[in-house]
Amino acid sequence: MAKMTFVLGGARSGKSAFAEGLARKYNDVVYIATAEVKDEEMLERIQIHRARRPFNWKTIEAPFHVDMVVSNPNEKAGLVYIDCITLYITNMLLSDDATNPAGGANWQREVLKQKQSQILDEINKLCKVCRESKSDVIIVSNEVGLGIVPDNALSRVFRDIAGSANQMIADEADEVYFIVAGIAQRIKETTV
Repeated sequence: MAKMTFVLGGARSGKSAFAEGLARKYNDVVYIATAEVKDEEMLERIQIHRARRPFNWKTIEAPFHVDMVVSNPNEKAGLVYIDCITLYITNMLLSDDATNPAGGANWQREVLKQKQSQILDEINKLCKVCRESKSDVIIVSNEVGLGIVPDNALSRVFRDIAGSANQMIADEADEVYFIVAGIAQRIKETTV
């Protein structure tokens, strides 16, 4: 069975740079990028990430259905690197009318409940294919539960989904690192 590593930290904590350092030990890397260019600021962030990656890593942009990319037999490598889960969650959460204010508060609450269940099902599928993968896997995510309680329903649901997803992935992972101010602390290590 392949090794699954989970790297978690706040925004700009250094988590991607740390995870990329782990990934550089592999000769054959498939990098799954979940970000979508929606504005100039996101384009700039994506360009910074691209510039840091070695030229020989294969990049696949997959804002949806990451599990299908991981399980694709044509995409096998020494390492599958997924960056990042919170953007993946955002893509799924905002993929349709969940944010439509015309539906009213009750409508939005029901849609968000359904989406929460669907997204966590997708994360569960991703965990399953990562555990079954013949490739080692590194997954990067933001820790979003250390701040204040958000003031709106959509942000609270996002925080709750991200927290649950991070717990699911950490539970499945062999190793978990928490990054603070560019310093990595291993918080889980499973010996085989």
